[in-house]
Amino acid sequence: MSLFSGLSRPMKAAGLALVGVAVIAAVIGGITLTSGGGDSDTATPPGTTPTSSDGAPQPSSPAPGSPSASTPPASSSAVPPSSAPASSAPPASQPGQTGQPGRPGGDQQASHKWVTVRVYNNSTIQGLAEQAAKDFRASGWNVSEVKGYPGRLPETVAYYRPGTDEEAAAKALALEFGFRAEPRFKEIENIGPGVIVILTKDYKTNDKDGS
Repeated sequence: MSLFSGLSRPMKAAGLALVGVAVIAAVIGGITLTSGGGDSDTATPPGTTPTSSDGAPQPSSPAPGSPSASTPPASSSAVPPSSAPASSAPPASQPGQTGQPGRPGGDQQASHKWVTVRVYNNSTIQGLAEQAAKDFRASGWNVSEVKGYPGRLPETVAYYRPGTDEEAAAKALALEFGFRAEPRFKEIENIGPGVIVILTKDYKTNDKDGS
């Protein structure tokens, strides 16, 4: 006599369905127990460092949005801005190195060569003034007049008016060509501007050694 004897046919069908469902549930439960048996029964609490099977702590993953531990911090030292080069002003001109404003400049001697030079022959040597004027011009001096001078003077001298540009020019010319420089004497005081060189027989043409 079976379990379902005495039951009507609909009741027998319902009973069989229930038995089938129970069998299926038992099979699924067995599979679940088999596959999950190796898992840990306890979950890792929040904030606790998980450990591996040998007991060593596992590294925790960085929180989202936090900088990576492998990224080096930005250098805090900023490169100092390079200092701007100081503007160099041209050196001031030294006294005695330039001529008068608007006149040619250069070394101390050349700066006086723009001054007019008058060459007078006070010797019996023909053409002495012309030759001296040629020497002066070849050296860059501004010779404006060449002629004779009467009377008798002892030596060749460059004459100037004290306190004017003629003084420095006369001294530079005399030093270059080897004679003396003196203030003008009375007879030539009223002659036009410029250094007056009165030549005597002691003048040596093209002699610039100052002896």
